[in-house]
Formats: sequence, C-alpha cells, structure tokens
Amino acid sequence: MASAGMRQCIRDVTLYLMFLIFISTLGPLQFGFHLSELNAPQDVITCADKSVAEHVASSADSKLPQCIPMNEAEFASLSSIFVLGGFFGAIFSGPISTSHGRLLAMRITSVFFVLGSSLETLAGTLPIMSIGRLLSGVGAGASTVIVPLYISEVAPPNERGLFGSMTQVTINMGLLLTQTLGFFLSKGSLWRIILAVGAGLGLLQGFGLIFMPESPSWLAAHKDPQLAIRTLQRIRGSGNSIADETSTWNVTKSAEEEESLLQASQDPETPTRRDSVHSKASTKSIEHVGFFGVIRDPLYRPAIIAVIGIMFAQQFCGINSIMMYSVSLLQGAVSYSSSVITILISVVNLITTISCAPLADRIGRKACLLLSISGMGTMSLLLALSLRWEIKVMSAISVLLFVAFFATGLGPVPFMMASELVGQEAVGATQSWCLAANYVATFIVAQFFPILNTWLNERLGGKGWVYFGFTALAALSFLFVAWRVPETKGKKDADEVWGRVRRVD
Repeated sequence: MASAGMRQCIRDVTLYLMFLIFISTLGPLQFGFHLSELNAPQDVITCADKSVAEHVASSADSKLPQCIPMNEAEFASLSSIFVLGGFFGAIFSGPISTSHGRLLAMRITSVFFVLGSSLETLAGTLPIMSIGRLLSGVGAGASTVIVPLYISEVAPPNERGLFGSMTQVTINMGLLLTQTLGFFLSKGSLWRIILAVGAGLGLLQGFGLIFMPESPSWLAAHKDPQLAIRTLQRIRGSGNSIADETSTWNVTKSAEEEESLLQASQDPETPTRRDSVHSKASTKSIEHVGFFGVIRDPLYRPAIIAVIGIMFAQQFCGINSIMMYSVSLLQGAVSYSSSVITILISVVNLITTISCAPLADRIGRKACLLLSISGMGTMSLLLALSLRWEIKVMSAISVLLFVAFFATGLGPVPFMMASELVGQEAVGATQSWCLAANYVATFIVAQFFPILNTWLNERLGGKGWVYFGFTALAALSFLFVAWRVPETKGKKDADEVWGRVRRVD
C-alpha cells in the first residue's frame, strides 16, 4: 500500500507543479527571513558595537552610515512594526485574492517585498528603516494568507497535506537563511547585504510569477471554466485525469467534453486515476459567514474562541522571544557564540518541522498541542533556572528543545485547526480571526519582550526572570486547550467535531 501510494504521488507531481510550489513559497520564506533579519546584526545596526559606534561618530556625514543609533525601545519598535505590517497585509489580502485572483495578489506582495527590502537596505535613519520594515511586513502577512490558498488549489487532492506543510517549512528555511547570513555578515556595513538579499528574493519571486497561471479553482469560480480546465490539465500533466477535481465545478457540458477529448487524444491508453460521479449538490452555492457574523452566531463562537486561544498560546509560550532576540538574549549565557546557537535553533526548527509533519495525523491535533505546550513550558522553566544559575550548557540545551517542542504542535497545528473547527461557509472568516489573533499576539511579544526582560533583570537582578512568566503562560495555555479545544482528527465535519446534531437550514 505504501509503495502504491508513493507511485501515485510521483505520478501526480509534475515538474511544472514543483515550479509553481517553489515560486509561490518564496513568499512564506520571506516571512521567516524578515521576521529574524535584525536578530544577529542587532548590535551592529544599533551602534551597540563600540567599534562601529566610534566609526560613525568620526564620519557623521556618510550617506550610508555603518549603523543607526537607537535604544532598546526603538529597536523593539523597529522589530515589531514588521508584525504590524503583517497584520494589515493578512487582513486586506483575503478580499483582494478573492475578487482579483491569487496570482495578482502574489504579484502585489512581491512588489511590497522589493520596495520594503530596498528601503531597509538603503536606510540611513530609523524612520526610513521602519517604513521599509512595515512594507516588508505587509508583503509577508499577505503571503501567509494567499500562498496556502494557492497551494491547496494547485496541489493534487491526495498530496495537499504534504504540500500544505511547505508553507511552514519554507518559513523555517527563511529563518535559517537569515541567521546564517547574519553569522557571516554582522560586521561593519555588511549587515546591509543581509537586507539586500530580501530584495533579491522579492525580485526572484516577481520574475517567476510572470510564468505562473491563475489558480484553476479561482478561474472556475469566476466564470472561466474552460481556461480552468486547461490550466489544471497542464498542472497535472497530459496523462492524468482531472475529472474528479472538476466534478464540483460549475462546468458546462462543452467544457467537460473538450477536456475529455483532449485527454483521450493525448494518451488514449493511459488509465485514469479513478472514475468520478458528478455531484449536483456540490455545485450549490454556499452562503458565506462574515468576519463579525461568526462572533455573533453562537454556532461558530466556540470555534472562534478556540482559534484565538490557541493563536495566543502559540505566541505567549515565548517562541518569538527566541526567534527574534536570541542573539542578544543568549550573549554570554551560553558556552558557544550566541550566533552559532541561533543557527542551530533554526536548523532544529526546520528538521523537527519536517520530521513531525505526520504527527498530527497520527496522534491527533489536540494531543500535539498539549505535548508542545507542556514541553515548551518545561523548557521555559529550565531556561529560566539555567540563566539564573548561569549553567551555560543547560541554557543551550533548553533553548534547542524549546524550539523543537514548538515544531511538534504549536507551530503547524493552529493554522490547520482553524479550517477544521467550522464548516466551509465560515472558513474564511475563521482564518481571518486566526491570523488577526496571531499578529496581535506576535506584536505584543515583539514590542514588549526586550523591554520587560531588561526591566525584570534590572529590578530583580541576574537574567532569565521573564521565562518564569512564559512558564506560567504555558500552564494557562495547557488548561485552555484541554478545556476549550476539541479534537478534529478523524472527524468528517464541524458538527462531529463539536458533537452536535447537524443543523438543517
């Protein structure tokens, strides 16, 4: 059975599909890239590195200074403004991609990436760099909405889970890329090269998008079924039937016959994957529930509470305190260079994300969340104690395991569950609440973690006090998930998830 499934997967995946996945996932990759691009070169950029600060003082008229003087609060605002841009990008990209298509929306995000990264690279003042970070954030936030939609609509039905995980994988690849560049280029003016790479990635994606088609599902839903069929057939390859996938489209008979004749003429002896029966009921239009409608309707309100809760748990367990500030946080607290530890963190995050991708389908979504939260809470406690007691080896190990536990559940599962807790009519609104909660929580951590960390350390003495707080938040998150979040694994619809009698309208 496994070998048959592998052969089917190989037959389904064409080189053209791989090209579409590669170009589209450059968006999420840039999300990870920009999220942590300031981590490694923080001291160089902010003039905290004394040698750089002295050079700036002696050459104040330089058009591109080696560093931009800023205090800790200003740097926190610079970091968090990216998340603010991501919030606006996530909120407004959905309607644009619905009305004008996924392809145009992705092209717009590439423009934001190029403009934002260029401003960051050439910035000589804090306001200009902040505008660049804001624009990059808009592109990144929009990508987290549009790219998963596009991938789900071009990926073969049996491999959608596999390709769906590519969004999280490429985010982690972006984190690893920027941390590696930061290790080698956090000196002098070389930090600008790190930011310029972001512009290069945006240009690469923009160029690749010239050769990409619109989503077949979007085309079919917007009165161009024949183009949708031709596009989907090109993606699947001439030897594969697309009858099953088009059975839920409102396709005219002539378009269906055209596809069938095209299929037969290209490869009459190739067997189809399986016969399909067209469902008339499936073409019936669905009345969608709006952003505020899901809150007002008691049928959906428990799902929105669950989604918001797990998104806040994802951030308030402290993951971005590591991803965005690990170099400054661990400086002097570990036996090795904090930049090296940061690269190891990204490697562990990437490997664990890939290896744990099937875990949610094996032990369940809720079990993954509880395992992840309990592991992160335990590692937060160990990190707090090791920083207090100055046990450097324990600090390094607890940070790496902290990130590994995040990848087992809190990383991928919240986004997965957002579409499983409600019916199709409310998925869009629920995803919007999911992303809004995510960006609000991320902004809070990005903006206030460095300030709170410094305040607690100065007030109480030593390091690590803030991670006692993250331990407490993890405990509260564990109780919330155990109490308010249902299991969705193996459930055919939202009614079964919540254990209710199906409503008949």
